[in-house]
Amino acid sequence: MDPHRARRGLRVGGTVLNLAGPRTTRPLRARLRRGNLRPLDRLRSIKAKLGVLVIASVFVSTLLIILGLRAEVRFRYMLVSTSLACLAVTLVLAHGMTSPLREMTAAAQAMARGDYSRRVRATSRDEVGQLATAFNRMAADLEAVDRHRRELVANVSHELRTPISALHAVLENMVDGVQKPDPDTLGLALTQTARLGRLVSQLLDLSRLDSGAVPLHAREFAVRPFLAALTDETGALGSDVHFVVDVVPADLTAVADPERLHQVVTNLVANACRHSPFGGTVSLHARRDEGPGSLRLEVQDEGPGIPHGERGRVFERFTRGGESSSTDGGTGLGLAIARWAVDLHGGDISVAESSHGCRIRVLLPGDPV
Repeated sequence: MDPHRARRGLRVGGTVLNLAGPRTTRPLRARLRRGNLRPLDRLRSIKAKLGVLVIASVFVSTLLIILGLRAEVRFRYMLVSTSLACLAVTLVLAHGMTSPLREMTAAAQAMARGDYSRRVRATSRDEVGQLATAFNRMAADLEAVDRHRRELVANVSHELRTPISALHAVLENMVDGVQKPDPDTLGLALTQTARLGRLVSQLLDLSRLDSGAVPLHAREFAVRPFLAALTDETGALGSDVHFVVDVVPADLTAVADPERLHQVVTNLVANACRHSPFGGTVSLHARRDEGPGSLRLEVQDEGPGIPHGERGRVFERFTRGGESSSTDGGTGLGLAIARWAVDLHGGDISVAESSHGCRIRVLLPGDPV
């Protein structure tokens, strides 16, 4: 028999058999390069896939050996052709099995360079597919963390620049003799110092939020004096809005951690003042909720309100709802810190329906978990 014919193929009953293995077409090669050919994706176990791979190789090799024996092909040619055919079958089936692993390797290398946008095509149902799905979730979380970090640096830098520049200008003018250290000038410097203090406090609260190691010291306290002292404190910082404190009954008491609740109400009131017009009104309504020691607290402003589509996102970090009427923009951390403190109490915080402005509702159960 012509050796070249044996390499090209074997004629059996008028049919030419290609013993050199299946010929890979251009579309198949292209799909292999892209990793799109995954014929075993329906199987739910990597063990089953390996079993199918072995069975397919054995079947192809057995078929070619039988055909070669019938055609009286020399053993060495039959061995080479069978080996190449099994190799082709293994390449086609195993390539799709390992494609997610190669994609994960490339994505991990991209993450090491700071690119967190890469994802893995998870189409299989086996352990590798589950790993690819978990990898995509991890990549999404890392991308969100990296985005939050960049936003935090940008927001904090922006917020620090304004009061520092104002303080620098005031102090420079006093040193140069342009301005005298009169009450108005010192009051302006004090206002900018208060802004810096609030920003530092929010950053400290954020670090406690991430660490999760904040104890909760709940006790019973009177609600009206608590809210009155807080509004007086906010008014002393130069707020240009009017406060209305409505507590029913007047001797209402609640069971909560006053320090953590102070964080909640302070952030809500600061947010309401920032979005209220000049000379507007911020109302604080307190009622008893279900159960002893419970509290339903609502903070209402006269600002533009929060659109329905953004109400579920305003309690996320770095999210600012609505448009502020003041140049004193927020960092987007206040409502996130408020939700964290409410969650510590086992309560709930949400944006309630309101005919005007924005109404934030806080529900505390009275028995913190």
